[in-house]
Amino acid sequence: MKGLIATKIGMTQIFAEDGRVFPVTVLRAGPNVVVQKKSAEGRDGYSAVKLGFGDVHKRVKSGTEDQWRMNKPMLGVFQKAGLEEPRQELHEFRVTATELDGYEVGKEIGPSDLFREGEYVDVSGTSKGKGFSGVMKRHNFHGAATMSHGTHEFFRHAGSIGASADPARVVRGKRMPGQYGNAIVTVQNLHVLEIDEAQNLIMVKGSVPGHNGCVLYIKQAIKKPNTHKDPVMKGEA
Repeated sequence: MKGLIATKIGMTQIFAEDGRVFPVTVLRAGPNVVVQKKSAEGRDGYSAVKLGFGDVHKRVKSGTEDQWRMNKPMLGVFQKAGLEEPRQELHEFRVTATELDGYEVGKEIGPSDLFREGEYVDVSGTSKGKGFSGVMKRHNFHGAATMSHGTHEFFRHAGSIGASADPARVVRGKRMPGQYGNAIVTVQNLHVLEIDEAQNLIMVKGSVPGHNGCVLYIKQAIKKPNTHKDPVMKGEA
């Protein structure tokens, strides 16, 4: 399954030739560098490719040798691959044996190398953290049944959480107040409307998780057929 590491630039809108407007999220998906290849015949037992993305700064101090601002185990991964400059992010994508042959260690790839306009992708990332939240904000509860006379201090509560004498406990997964957001979220079937090959930008229709500047993972959609279609800008919405 082909994929890339990207950062979220932000949202904007683009116009079709007939005047329709589409909200899009702009993602910078490159350049990604191939750090490692894993094959089913090797010791790993499966086919995958490991990609690196993002710049790493050097620690400059007078009287000492400049060092990359990265721990030694992480730095060793890039040194083993023969890369002079390490990358900030490292992520592994499962691929088929046929797709693995198209990768070469040390080669840089961008969105135009893997995706085309009109395809569908899945985007994964960490959503914005909202802190400790109640059930109305976290689970869209509608609140108290009535707010008439006689209802006291019971407007945004969850209500009873028990289950009587059987099973005499709170069932697992009960919707209750708690941490809201700051979780790994995958938005599926996002339509690729436009790809800017020069700037390694990919524009998808709709929103993706996370704040501007966060790290995201773009993968081939698993539920939508990815046969090439005319992009939505030139065809049907």
